[in-house]
Amino acid sequence: MHIAVAGNIGSGKTTLTKKLAEQYDWTPKFEDVDNNPYLKDFYEDMNRWSFHLQVYFLNSRYLQILNIRENNHNVIQDRTIYEDAFIFAKNLHDGGHMSARDYESYLDLFKGMSKFIQPPDLLIYLKADVPKLVQQISKRGRGFENSIRIDYLQSLNEHYNEWIDNYDLGRLLVIDVNDMDYEANPADFASVVDKVELELNGLFSPLK
Repeated sequence: MHIAVAGNIGSGKTTLTKKLAEQYDWTPKFEDVDNNPYLKDFYEDMNRWSFHLQVYFLNSRYLQILNIRENNHNVIQDRTIYEDAFIFAKNLHDGGHMSARDYESYLDLFKGMSKFIQPPDLLIYLKADVPKLVQQISKRGRGFENSIRIDYLQSLNEHYNEWIDNYDLGRLLVIDVNDMDYEANPADFASVVDKVELELNGLFSPLK
């Protein structure tokens, strides 16, 4: 079984991935942030490094998916390959940070890879407004994220809303996390687990 957690920067994906992995004894697959050779440079100069960063993430996520499907484990993944293509790369192109030529080359790579991948059995989307995202980003204290602009986060949220509204690749669970702190509040985490349980039970019955 392949579960994936989606959401904007600072929405709490990594924390929830860790906690659900512990709750269900799933194998977690995390986004490569700490060892990413382009991330710091990207936030300092988006125009120069956007294509490099997105190709790095695309390849990293593609290799993750191949590994997930090759191994007979229940896996929970922090962010999906679809977000790389339909949210982040598209947002960079629309915002003028990635040229049309680079964007088309990126999409060609994604289209080629997408023939060999399968979507997650369940997608959990963490819906968070910009003030919540800013609070979470500040709380975790990654220096290179200090330069993230409010309008960049807002634009990403708009792309996420459009993508989620049209998502049809499998089961989808949307969780509004604006008033949640499932890291510190056991009741909030229990509420999330209840919602996940309902979807997991549904995986064993036909989709409506």
